Amino acid sequence: VQLQASGGGLVQAGGSLRLTCAASRRTSSNNGMGWFRQAPGKGREFVAGISWNGASTTYSDSVKGRFSISRDRAKDTVYLQMSSLKPEDTAVYYCATSRTSYSPADYSRYNYWGQGTLVTVSS
Repeated sequence: VQLQASGGGLVQAGGSLRLTCAASRRTSSNNGMGWFRQAPGKGREFVAGISWNGASTTYSDSVKGRFSISRDRAKDTVYLQMSSLKPEDTAVYYCATSRTSYSPADYSRYNYWGQGTLVTVSS
């Protein structure tokens, strides 16, 4: 069971980044996937989720309209396209596999987690 998140880095406010989460086939192809983030001194926050077939997506209010989640089931990969980044988006971003076919906002409903990738947005 492996999830590998990548694509983080330092970007100026207003810029864009794309995060990638590569998952092993047997853990993710029929499961929902989610992105969460954790800023220093704060709890883990749901960012975006996508259903097993990509037909359903959900976003937190703080990123709606700026972030977009997608997946390529053939490559067992999930993406998070982040645009119009703000300093408050600075956090470690984690991808995770849902226990079900969908992607709830509750992190306890996810059973496999990647190692995280750091996103830093400068003002």
